[in-house]
This record gives sequence, structure tokens and C-alpha cells, in this order.
Amino acid sequence: MTTFIIVIHLMIVLAMCGLVLLQKSEGGGLGMGSSGGFMTSRGTTNVLTRSTAILAGCFFATSLLLSVLAGWNRNPGSILRPAPGSAPITAPGAPLPSGGLLDQLKQQEQAPSGPKVPQSK
Repeated sequence: MTTFIIVIHLMIVLAMCGLVLLQKSEGGGLGMGSSGGFMTSRGTTNVLTRSTAILAGCFFATSLLLSVLAGWNRNPGSILRPAPGSAPITAPGAPLPSGGLLDQLKQQEQAPSGPKVPQSK
């Protein structure tokens, strides 16, 4: 279902881009004002404006629907505590830590990481 809605959403986006590009330029944003053009009648402007507004509404609706569908599959949780039933990653033979990610990092800092170089006195 999500894939179908994404395809519809993309078709709406492409149609809206095409309609916006077909519309007559109203101002001189870049110094380019056109006095005449491809579609200059008043009726065509109303049709393009209305269809752009309808497509914008459909774009908003499909965006909202996709965000709701994405929220249904969301599994809120914390990365600081391991998920129930999952074993934390530790070195072989090391005791399992009881806390979350922060406790694991503290234990790794405290544990010797390799051979120590003797210090001269």
C-alpha cells in the first residue's frame, strides 16, 4: 500500500511541476517579464491555477498519509538500553554488562585494552 501511495505521490509531483512550468510569468523576478506567450488567454490561466491548487491539495494529502503510515511502523525505544531479549556485544569470556550502552562504554574504558608498556622511573 505504501508503494502505491508513493507512486501516486510522485505522479502528482511531476504533474504539478509541469503545470507550474506552463503558467505565465507574472512578475520580473529575474528581470524577465513576458508580454506574450504560449498560453495567454484568461480562461487558460484559471484552469491552470485551479488544477495547480487541486494538485497541491492532493500532494498535501498524500504527504500526510505517507507520514501517518510511517508512524504506524515506528518502534520507539532507546539506544542507551539494549532491547529485551538481545544480548549486548562483549568480548568472548567477559561477563555480560547489566546496563545499557553507556555502562558498556564505561567498562571498556576501565578494562585493559592490550599490553601495557612499562614506564621508567
